[in-house]
Amino acid sequence: MDNILAATLLLPLFSASLLFIIMYSNPLEQKFYTFITLSSIGLSTLFALSVVYENYVHSHTIYINLFTWLHVEDFSISLALKADNLSSIMLLFVSPVSFLIHIYATGYMNKDRSYARFFALFNLFLFFMLLLILADNPIVMFMGWEGVGLCSYALIGFYFNDLANMHAANKAFIVNRIGDFGLLSGILLLFVFIGHDGFSFSELSLHFNELSSTQVELIAFLLFFGAMGKSAQIPLYVWLPDAMAGPTPVSALIHAATMVTAGVYLVARYSELFILAENTSLFIAYIGAFSALFAAIIATRQNDIKKILAYSTMSQLGYMFLAAGLGAYSLAIFHVFVHAFFKALLFMGAGAIITAMHHEQNIFKMGGLKSKLPALFYMLIIATLALSAIPPLSGFFSKDAIMAHTFASSHIDLYIIALITAGLTAFYMFRLIFMVFYGEESSSKLQSLPKSMMYPMLILTFFTLITGAINIPHLFGGNMLLSEYLALCDKIPFITHTTEYGLIAINLIVVVSSIYFAYSRYAKRAASRKDMNLGALSRFIENKFYVDELYQRIFVTPILILSRTLDKRIDHYIIDNFILLISKKYVSLGELSQQLTNANVRYYALYIVIGISMLSLYLLYTLEF
Repeated sequence: MDNILAATLLLPLFSASLLFIIMYSNPLEQKFYTFITLSSIGLSTLFALSVVYENYVHSHTIYINLFTWLHVEDFSISLALKADNLSSIMLLFVSPVSFLIHIYATGYMNKDRSYARFFALFNLFLFFMLLLILADNPIVMFMGWEGVGLCSYALIGFYFNDLANMHAANKAFIVNRIGDFGLLSGILLLFVFIGHDGFSFSELSLHFNELSSTQVELIAFLLFFGAMGKSAQIPLYVWLPDAMAGPTPVSALIHAATMVTAGVYLVARYSELFILAENTSLFIAYIGAFSALFAAIIATRQNDIKKILAYSTMSQLGYMFLAAGLGAYSLAIFHVFVHAFFKALLFMGAGAIITAMHHEQNIFKMGGLKSKLPALFYMLIIATLALSAIPPLSGFFSKDAIMAHTFASSHIDLYIIALITAGLTAFYMFRLIFMVFYGEESSSKLQSLPKSMMYPMLILTFFTLITGAINIPHLFGGNMLLSEYLALCDKIPFITHTTEYGLIAINLIVVVSSIYFAYSRYAKRAASRKDMNLGALSRFIENKFYVDELYQRIFVTPILILSRTLDKRIDHYIIDNFILLISKKYVSLGELSQQLTNANVRYYALYIVIGISMLSLYLLYTLEF
């Protein structure tokens, strides 16, 4: 079983390496690249599911030490993998969802001139994500963490001939590096304070209680700072909407199964530390709540179908961090799990619409697609209802549990923010649905969609319907199976069933009212299919509260001015002038030595006479003494 765990990780790396070698040495037909990709990722997925089965059925934590990465005296760090309960749950959706996205991508990227390069990077992306979640220690996890960031940079800027795409890729890379500095600092502090006794997650957790409260809070904050960047939370969220520059399968993979979920996984992995850091945990809850609300408000005024879904991802991640900040780590992972299926479905559906509409992404230039793409309509309706937390779909069980936990934790302000966000979520998602599928039919002729794009979406629709069953609460006769299985350091506040029923009713009233408002505004007459003009407020929201412009003025512009000043004063006046001075001296020396080889026989004779004279003087001097 240990070898199967290693194969689960290494198969995507093998296929990525093979694709890179083939495409640069002896390019093959597209079908060979497809076979290599799907066979390796499919086999890796089967191995991953067998690992999950072994862990769940036999309660067996699978461990394998690939090799010792660093060994100094009594201290060593191994490149070791471990599939415990938390890693197994991550495997349970990361591998299957990624495999379905790979199948979908074979249709979406069909006949693209960089088909092989895309799947090489895609497979490498999955390898690093698997390394991240299977790592047995923080160092190996950080390798996966950085690898995911590197691959996202390459995939977001996949069409690098477009300057806007490269700007988006650079933005994602730089913002994530800011967050990663905090994460690395937290890991280094763990090493300084308690790492001498072992640096695996299980060994570190034994010593968290030995840390002072200040040390705990500082390390927890630095670790979460890294999560803020990777999972796009305020203030390090600005890269996520621009990440839509990459092909749609990239967006689906980043938002559903890989990169953005890493931050929530990080907090859950260090739950034994965060449970001790009460101030930082409360900070996480507020950051999550405000990020959820902030993203939802912006999404209500966006017209690009992919950017609406991007802000939706940021908002749902906010719910996850709200839960984690209040000690409900299992509920945060539960929402990560169910969100992966319906968010992958939404992005893949958006990609199908974009393909059918000849790469049109503005929802106000769509309409009437319900009759033309009925299967796609019903699949996206199910995904949207799940995202809006309508029972009995999967999103209802996870989001309702988070809101009930928030209310029971006596943070009424956070509950109200979460409730308002739920209403806004239903509004902007059904605004998208009604604008795309209702109203007057688009005059453009639709492009047909390949089966390789539709079948994975059908499978994801099925899982969107059923995945909530893995953690049905006691309120509905369930036993919170996932929470019991994860066994994280959850805080479980008391709440009566009557209160829970009341909270569900309130949530449904808010969500259904929002759906009805979106229907009345965007599904009926063509004249009403436009956003309300709220004047300056509308422009403020449409321009994303001008946060990007604010960052440009506060951070980017001063850094550019400083760098140009340093370039002019240090690089030009000091370094360049110093090099020029040396080069001029060499030129002068060369001109002087040039006189020795000027092709003038009289000068050569003179040099010979001088040489013989000096040699004679030397000999006379030595013989005399």
